[in-house]
Amino acid sequence: MEMKRVGDAEGRRSTATIFFFFFVSLLLLLADGSPSGARKTGRSSVFSLFNLKEKSRFWSESVIRADFGDLESSVPAKAGLLNYTKAGNIANYLKLLEIDSMYLPVPVNFIFIGFEGKGNQEFKLQPEELERWFTKIDHIFEHSRVPPIGQVFNPFYKISVNKEQRHHLPIVSHINYNFSVHAILMGEKVTTIFEQALNVLSRNDDVFGKRDDGDAFLQVDVDIMDALFSSLVEYLRLENVYNIFVLNLKHDVKRPKYGYRRGLSHSEIMFLKENKTLQTSIRQSGSTPEILALEKIKKPLYEKHPGVAFTKITEDSDTVEWYNMCRDALNNIEKSIQGKDTAAIIQSKVLQLLKGKNEDMKLLFEKELRSGNFSDIHADCLTDTWIGKERWAFIDLSAGPFSWGPAVGGEGVRTELSLPNVEKTIGAVQEISEDEAEDRLQDAIQEKFAVFGDKDHQAIDILLAEIDIYELFAFKHCKGRKVKLALCEELDERMNDLKNELQTFEGEEYDETHKRKAIEALKRMENWNLFTDTYEDHQNYTVARDTFLAHLGATLWGSMRHIISPSIADGAFHYYEKISFQLFFITQEKFRRIDQLPVDLEALKSGLSSLLLPSQKFAFSPDMLPLSEDPSLAMAFSVARRAAAVPLLLVNGTYRKNIHTYLDSSILQYQLQRINDHGSLKGKHAHSRSTLEVPIFWFIYGEPLFVDKHYQAKALSDMVIVVQSEASSWESHLQCNGQSLLWDLRRPIKAALAATSEHLAGLLPTHLVYSQAHETAIEDWMWSVGCNPYSITSQGWHISQFQSDSIARSYIITTLEESIQRVNSAIHLLVMEHTTEKTFKLFQSQERELVNKYNYVVSMWRRISTVTGELRYVDAMRLLSTLEDASNGFFEQVNATIAILHPIHCTKVRKVDVEFDSTTIPAFLVVAVVLYIVLRPRRPKPKIN
Repeated sequence: MEMKRVGDAEGRRSTATIFFFFFVSLLLLLADGSPSGARKTGRSSVFSLFNLKEKSRFWSESVIRADFGDLESSVPAKAGLLNYTKAGNIANYLKLLEIDSMYLPVPVNFIFIGFEGKGNQEFKLQPEELERWFTKIDHIFEHSRVPPIGQVFNPFYKISVNKEQRHHLPIVSHINYNFSVHAILMGEKVTTIFEQALNVLSRNDDVFGKRDDGDAFLQVDVDIMDALFSSLVEYLRLENVYNIFVLNLKHDVKRPKYGYRRGLSHSEIMFLKENKTLQTSIRQSGSTPEILALEKIKKPLYEKHPGVAFTKITEDSDTVEWYNMCRDALNNIEKSIQGKDTAAIIQSKVLQLLKGKNEDMKLLFEKELRSGNFSDIHADCLTDTWIGKERWAFIDLSAGPFSWGPAVGGEGVRTELSLPNVEKTIGAVQEISEDEAEDRLQDAIQEKFAVFGDKDHQAIDILLAEIDIYELFAFKHCKGRKVKLALCEELDERMNDLKNELQTFEGEEYDETHKRKAIEALKRMENWNLFTDTYEDHQNYTVARDTFLAHLGATLWGSMRHIISPSIADGAFHYYEKISFQLFFITQEKFRRIDQLPVDLEALKSGLSSLLLPSQKFAFSPDMLPLSEDPSLAMAFSVARRAAAVPLLLVNGTYRKNIHTYLDSSILQYQLQRINDHGSLKGKHAHSRSTLEVPIFWFIYGEPLFVDKHYQAKALSDMVIVVQSEASSWESHLQCNGQSLLWDLRRPIKAALAATSEHLAGLLPTHLVYSQAHETAIEDWMWSVGCNPYSITSQGWHISQFQSDSIARSYIITTLEESIQRVNSAIHLLVMEHTTEKTFKLFQSQERELVNKYNYVVSMWRRISTVTGELRYVDAMRLLSTLEDASNGFFEQVNATIAILHPIHCTKVRKVDVEFDSTTIPAFLVVAVVLYIVLRPRRPKPKIN
């Protein structure tokens, strides 16, 4: 009996188990059969089983996969969670947007000398005109890059730019220049000093006196003018600002035209070459005193350049100390040269060059004095603009005019009309004489009344014609005059008589047509003020004034684009602590020692070192590679050497076909790269992170040799190619002032420095700039001046502070640009990362670090922008590596954050959703009844045997 009871119990338990599975199946069936629209979504929580509110669910993923971490964690703030989920992605939640542009402040001064009413044509700039025309110039424009310039295949020497290449950095940069322009109007004392300097420092361009007075020119010693401008900048404490001077000095009709030049003129070079006695005297001369000794006196215009555009009119009291100092110095110069003949003046100038600070001119004249030849020295062009050694440049509107650029077919050439001309605009519309006025009035009367002919005309028509003549004449020659014409006074009286005659037509004896014409004429004459003058009339008497100021404003805008913030070559240019120049001199014949090469190594070393910033170290490693001893190098040279027939049209109209032997840079680069892969040309710093090695291949050849048909040197992506040959006076396709420019192919130092700076930092010739309108580079030769490697009008190769700053700015912009790209790519990843409830808690653990790293990058941007705006480029260089680390740190933090969130997104969703609806309660009741019937206790029945 005991066993039977146990068996009955087991049977009941089996039945209960069957009914239990039946119950679960029924619930699942009810859940699947519930309408889909009744399903709600909500946050998973183990407490939702007991919190049966609107969005609660019985079972969820948390129930199935719950652990103690879920139970012990605190529930996040509802507001933060709501903002997180509503943001859609992490970038929106953090309010991070991709960087579109960043601004670098650039302080600029436009300094006007001779515009206070004492200069040429007594032109006076009013304060409102300074503000209207010059402080509101387009102050913000993008930094730009010029795509690689290819070979020149056409006969007119236009540049050819490849537009289809992919670029590491955008052509139109994220970096914008924000110019704060300050217009300064100097007083009469400053104008007086520069006019005195012009008279003292000018000498005849032609010492033989063979030119007519109409063709004669004066040359002004720009070296001493350089000292004068630098002293004014230093006196006013404007060294940390870019300064553009505009001169409007008095024009003396008796004085020949003048221009600015460094060194000697062509006739002076010929005089020195022929005069052996003068050469001997120069070689035996001792030291010469400083030609312009100026004390270092400072009186700042302001403590710090303001960050906004404004104007300032200086008083004579602001510059009185500088005026007295310069006047005394110029008087001493005048006394020292008084009574000297041509030979003595040339000797003084040559000694000044030999003892001066210009390394290029010093080295050149020392060599020529030793040889006594002087045939290799070419005179610089006369110009009316100049880029100084420091942060200043000037335009002299009274000098010239001059012209330079490509001889035929070039674009953007400098012409005699390129600069605004006070004489031809303001002066051209100035007062005519009494006799000229009477002649013009008579011509106007005859022209007007010739229309009437011999026919009879009404008196009213004749009066109206006379009024028209006087009105037109008065507007042209009476209104706004500074000196009133007597003829205008007579016409004023005649106009009063005409008014009286017109009033007589109001009588009844005249018909209505005559009355109407008379009344209309009287109304027109009521408001006339043609023959009287007021102050306002003087200021706006012609449109020539506005035309002149608009032209001058455009010229100054061009200075900002070409010399202050020029375009650079396409590419990424990074800052290195040390620059190692690895020079390979490739010669046809073998030299025993490197100092026997026909290369001025000291001049080259001095020029290359000038390309470096003060914080950079310098290494110079020359090496000789004779072609006879290196078959692979000889093969590379032979494969790359080609010839081309180049048509040349000279300035005098002569056509010439030149055969140019040249090296194809693409072929040569490929061949040299193959040699370099074998290790024979690699330097010891080839793989260093802190040192940039610059390989310069210097080919020395006998016959005239070029690179890509027309260049003496060319910068490539991983090397610089320079060619040197024996021709000392090669007639180029460029001209200045009607004369062909001659190239000394035996001294390609100027071209080598320009190409090396392009390789290092992307610097381009000053006539090239990127145009967004054309989507390519355009040429403007206006600022191809100064004794720097990027100018065609001078033989000098001294780096200006403008170019040194451009090199530093190139390094800074590359780092900023790459930092922006790095940050933007990280933000793009955050944009693609969607926000969900599941990731909120994990994201919060990373949020603080993510925001801190982003804020650190932004703070570095701001700091570099501020330091750069103060022109403290050396300090900015120290921050670049920190910015790189900060940008990489932010990018890595973004990747780490996403890596943490991805396992949550990728987890397989396992859900058993049971919805609570109207069928759930009846189902529970049915199951409860069935379970009760099955499992209810039963009374055991006794069994009788």
